[in-house]
Amino acid sequence: MSADLLEAAAVAMPGVADTTLRQVMDAQAISDPDRIYCTFGDQVLRFGALDAAVNRVANALLARGLRPGDRVALMLPSHPDHIVSIFALAKVGLVRVPVNTSLVGPSLDYPFEAFAVDALIADASYAEALAPVLAQRPLRALIWRGGAEDGFAALLAHPDAAPPAVQPGPDDIIAITPSSGTTGAPKGVLKSDRTLRAGPMAILRLTEAQPGETLLFWEAMHHGAGVAVLIAAVLGRLQLGMVERFSASRFWQQAAQVGAARVHYLGSVLPMVLKQPEGPADRSHGVRIAWGGGCPPELWRPVEERFGVEIREGYGLSELITFCTVNMTGKTGSIGRPLSWFEAAVMDAEGRALPPGAVGELCFRALAPGLGFLGYFRNDAATADAMRDGWFRTGDLARQDEDGDLFFAGRAKDSIRRRGINISAWEVERVLLDHPEVEEAALIGVPSALGEEEIKIFIRRAQGSDLQPDALLRWCAPRMPRFQLPRFVAFVDEFPRTPTQRIRKLELPRDIQDCWDLESSGLNPAQKGG
Repeated sequence: MSADLLEAAAVAMPGVADTTLRQVMDAQAISDPDRIYCTFGDQVLRFGALDAAVNRVANALLARGLRPGDRVALMLPSHPDHIVSIFALAKVGLVRVPVNTSLVGPSLDYPFEAFAVDALIADASYAEALAPVLAQRPLRALIWRGGAEDGFAALLAHPDAAPPAVQPGPDDIIAITPSSGTTGAPKGVLKSDRTLRAGPMAILRLTEAQPGETLLFWEAMHHGAGVAVLIAAVLGRLQLGMVERFSASRFWQQAAQVGAARVHYLGSVLPMVLKQPEGPADRSHGVRIAWGGGCPPELWRPVEERFGVEIREGYGLSELITFCTVNMTGKTGSIGRPLSWFEAAVMDAEGRALPPGAVGELCFRALAPGLGFLGYFRNDAATADAMRDGWFRTGDLARQDEDGDLFFAGRAKDSIRRRGINISAWEVERVLLDHPEVEEAALIGVPSALGEEEIKIFIRRAQGSDLQPDALLRWCAPRMPRFQLPRFVAFVDEFPRTPTQRIRKLELPRDIQDCWDLESSGLNPAQKGG
């Protein structure tokens, strides 16, 4: 077989069946109830017990008057209860709205308003942060996990553990995933049962994980990647070794403790792990494959050589599925080729395909029914703008080599990726503009030693103001999540502008020698003052 045919076979995928996640779970609860789905510390969660808990929670929510299509926000920590909640909503067609547990202030308020949330399941530890949000918009159902009145425990105690009476179809919308807000406010990506299963199927293809194998599960479940791993473990009959959070210093030890053969990385995970002191755990972990997206090309071989793993890189995005392309050949730095469900092209600003080697916008067209871009929640204009002649415009830059392999070349959108999280410039800038001494603000990304980007903010102060960076950051700390806090602050008298008076961000300096640095300042923004 020729190299081209081998590569074609490597990315060929079966169609995404009409069998829903609900139907798969119902069947596995009967056929394989004793298999271990997840471990969490000393807790062992077998599939039959998981499914029964999922059914109890789903039936309890229906008993409270919620119906398929209602939007339910989840703001929960990394815990098996979060897994149960995700699957319970999916089983009955309730639309999951994930909420990042780090959000505060306007960033926390936004998803409730923009995505018309009907109900909320939240950990009681977030009650203080949620109080202003809930004061403004009464919900049809509010369920706290923990605290004085543990409503979630009541859901788990519901007497009916049978499969619920209602269920979604394969193309029903069962989640709204907040986009990174790359051209303004974050948009809600509509996700169907089919698209939420397709991403995990791509994970199984990329990892070649076999039934019974264990994955180290460290991902946040408000992130699409985390949910995809949960579903992949169902579809592939895998076991999850769950830890509470990612730890760079204990990454390989944790993998060894849970018996993982494969580990997932995002963005800065590999640079952070590579920066750890060398030790015996580097090679004694038993992991064979590290899979994910965003491995810096210059670190590809160093990671493989130091840790004895094979890098499996791919590319995906919220608007489509977890992986649209996969690299099965090991070509350094490449995101591979599209799965057979998609066609990919590198295009210029007018939508014309570019020749090999040229950098342009990466675009996708779905070849499999139901796997195209399904749109943004109640935002027809943004939905139409994302498409051109049947192609979804990612806003990301790429090039393609003579072999047809794709290489990520940067982001054309107004966002940055910091420590695995997409950060909208708009979200940060709108908080800064509420400061009485800030006239204008512009955010850009600057290179980070961890392989992604850090936030640099440019501030034009109000006339007569002598606002200083430390005071500004102290003011910001209670109003935005930690991961949105700028590291670098620079003050300007004027901004370069387009003829329509938009700030030309491409002309703002990326150097960090002429600005204030939070990390070297010794400032703790959470301390009172400012």
